[in-house]
Amino acid sequence: MNIYRYEQNPLITPADVTPYHEGYEVIGAFNAGIAKYNDEVLMLLRVAERPVSGDPAVVKAPVYNPETNAVDIVEFRTDDPRYDFSDPRVVRDVRESTGFAYLTSLSYIRIARSKDGRHFTLDAAPFVYPSNRLETFGIEDPRVTQIGETYYIYFSAVSPVGIGESMVSTKDFVTFTHHGMIFGPDNKDVLIFPERVNGKYYALHRPTVKSTGSPEIWIAESDNLLYWGNHKHLAGLRQDMWDSGRIGGGAVPIRTERGWLELYHGATKEHRYCMGALLLDLKDPSKVIGRSDKPILEPEAEYEKNGFFGDVVFSCGALVEGDVVKMYYGVADTSMACAELSLQEILDSLGTRW
Repeated sequence: MNIYRYEQNPLITPADVTPYHEGYEVIGAFNAGIAKYNDEVLMLLRVAERPVSGDPAVVKAPVYNPETNAVDIVEFRTDDPRYDFSDPRVVRDVRESTGFAYLTSLSYIRIARSKDGRHFTLDAAPFVYPSNRLETFGIEDPRVTQIGETYYIYFSAVSPVGIGESMVSTKDFVTFTHHGMIFGPDNKDVLIFPERVNGKYYALHRPTVKSTGSPEIWIAESDNLLYWGNHKHLAGLRQDMWDSGRIGGGAVPIRTERGWLELYHGATKEHRYCMGALLLDLKDPSKVIGRSDKPILEPEAEYEKNGFFGDVVFSCGALVEGDVVKMYYGVADTSMACAELSLQEILDSLGTRW
């Protein structure tokens, strides 16, 4: 597989982003949904900001308060035996059987704009910001589907009651309509197909099960993009392979002559994230007809291997121009990068083990 990583990588880093909140630091600008609007490439960045703690023995957790439209700060001491601080992303209450946790950063969506797809400028303020009680821990990992003149932007909405998928829509990337939660907890990694198939809208999603089953890819259908049903299991984990730990949708499905091409992420049980591909039947996307035996992109560059959470490549959006797939992807839960691949080479690489 020929992979061309941009010389400008990483395209956007936390150092490029001015914090929106006073007294905070940006620790991540990553996992961006991608759209073409007029003559620009838009990154809908997940920006993660963390309140600065002047005391190394104190960890601060930001929580959006929908009643005041402000962010409250909850403080924890690292010597408090009630809490687990081993993962820098969360503070976990060891007394709770459910593993209740506070996030150490608050994420929202901010737009970065580019004429050439390589050099980006950032808007000064968030585009979509937490706005209700289902988003109090932040909004994460947006994807964008264009249908007609409308762009549907959907993202993980995180709160103490779980993680679900919420959606907004816009026609100008200035104003938007909030449609609420379209997939209830626990669910994420939703991808809406860019056109109807046999009169139905289709979406991929990834339930996070806590009883039986594994974090795998499902497919659902809808008449109106808001209410989803006829859920079917689509693709599962594969033992001893690069996607043996968890899988989930990545970029919006791409229509090709051979089928719907889905660029998805897979991780090992050691949390090494790679990108691969699924090929779905054009007339019935619930049927898998091809799948990557090996990753099409894996963490090899320094900026992919080292960061806030290393050994991660994680795409939420791609653009296709002829045979060129421009895959934008988050690296190490920290920054954004882009790599170009051949659409034909991806299709030709797909195996039959799924």
